[in-house]
Amino acid sequence: MASLLTRSMHDLSAAAWFGGSLMGAVGLNGAAAEAKDSRDRTRLSSVGWKKWAPVQTAAFAVHAVGGIGLILDNKSRLVSERGEPETTIVKAVLTLAGMGATYYSWTLGKKVDKLANEGGEGATEPRPGASKELADAQKQLKMLQWALPAFSGAVVVLGAKEGELQRPESLFSRVRLNCR
Repeated sequence: MASLLTRSMHDLSAAAWFGGSLMGAVGLNGAAAEAKDSRDRTRLSSVGWKKWAPVQTAAFAVHAVGGIGLILDNKSRLVSERGEPETTIVKAVLTLAGMGATYYSWTLGKKVDKLANEGGEGATEPRPGASKELADAQKQLKMLQWALPAFSGAVVVLGAKEGELQRPESLFSRVRLNCR
């Protein structure tokens, strides 16, 4: 039962991270770019991301608890089976890097929010004549809005790989290979 709970916490929170970041890039930023007033483009995007931030933070906390729980639940297998430690390490590094990138995008978003009255061509596209501070933040956010779903998507895929490594037929074939 503990493994079901920890795996569910881990997987659902990764799904929230992936889905939220992709929806924000496509839906929220895309919709904000349609606003008639250039100031509304930056303001509306900022409002939406601020509303998402507490959910994202909670998802990160749940993901960390679930991930640590999975490591503890599977510690003997993690050290004894081929491929397990490497996958777990790569996933942990990608998770931490993605969380760092998410935090950095939050700090950039705060800059955009502070300067929202300057307006923009879009949520992540500076308008001609924008201040250097706003233009730089928007350009970096434009890149990060696609990096975040890539990080979180990789974490979801590696979680699926770890689940596949636990399947009985996968375990059987690895035991057979280790006996040779």
